[in-house]
Amino acid sequence: MYLFFYAFSVRDKGVMEITIADLIGALDQIAPFGMAESWDNVGLIVGDRSRTVESVLIGLDPTNRLLNEALDLGADTVVTHHPAIFKPIPSIDTSESSGRFLESALTHKLNIVACHTNFDAVCEGVNDILAELLGLQDISPLVPADAPYPDNAGLGRVGCYAQPKKKVDFIELLLEVLELGSVQIAGELPDTITAVALCGGSGSEFAETAKRSGADVYISAEIKHNVARWAEENDFCVIDGTHYATEKPAVRLLAEKLRNHGRENGWNLEVRETETEHPAFATVDKNRFR
Repeated sequence: MYLFFYAFSVRDKGVMEITIADLIGALDQIAPFGMAESWDNVGLIVGDRSRTVESVLIGLDPTNRLLNEALDLGADTVVTHHPAIFKPIPSIDTSESSGRFLESALTHKLNIVACHTNFDAVCEGVNDILAELLGLQDISPLVPADAPYPDNAGLGRVGCYAQPKKKVDFIELLLEVLELGSVQIAGELPDTITAVALCGGSGSEFAETAKRSGADVYISAEIKHNVARWAEENDFCVIDGTHYATEKPAVRLLAEKLRNHGRENGWNLEVRETETEHPAFATVDKNRFR
């Protein structure tokens, strides 16, 4: 359930210094870390809470490409959506990409922070921005969060159109929002679409929940083969919009929220989005290598 570049500059002597603890506190206000799934690993992954933050690069994935961009830009902190470490690791093999990532972060004293399923579930997070870009109204969670979080928090979203959309218009809008040339569809796409369920990132397991919600279609990513067959045989339409494309809009959203937080708290912030991150997959057809 796979953002973006910010430089937070503190150059004026009269301006309070921003620390990693301040940054984590800001992210916790934007998307409480307590909302993360139990299996997730969010917050500070590598670094020191007492360090001063002058520039932060934020992206979807903890890649060496992103670290190199941070170093080129002079950033001292990287915030990613997907955590650099999901589970305890038995060793750090620097011949592997994950090992090189950690080695580089430690060598250059880069702080690494993750803001993952907490940003998926929070109100005005990953799923809300996707639903809003699709023009949906009356948006509610597909899988509501447990107490004590607000009723409109949770994983996935369900919304509807004031006027049903023809399937041609719906697909045109979807491809525009996702910035894709095509998507994979399992099951028959209805002639008109009124209600839409979605889950940014990997959400194959919520397909049946989406159907029970009354949605005409379900948009997510990493749809499993058996789920696609289930949709086909149960007169339901499931659309795989890819992990990257369904979460990419959240980059801009988090950027705006961090910028607003900085202004409200008197931080001197210079904000940029990553320019090197790109989809993990490329579309290839038989004519590409001719």
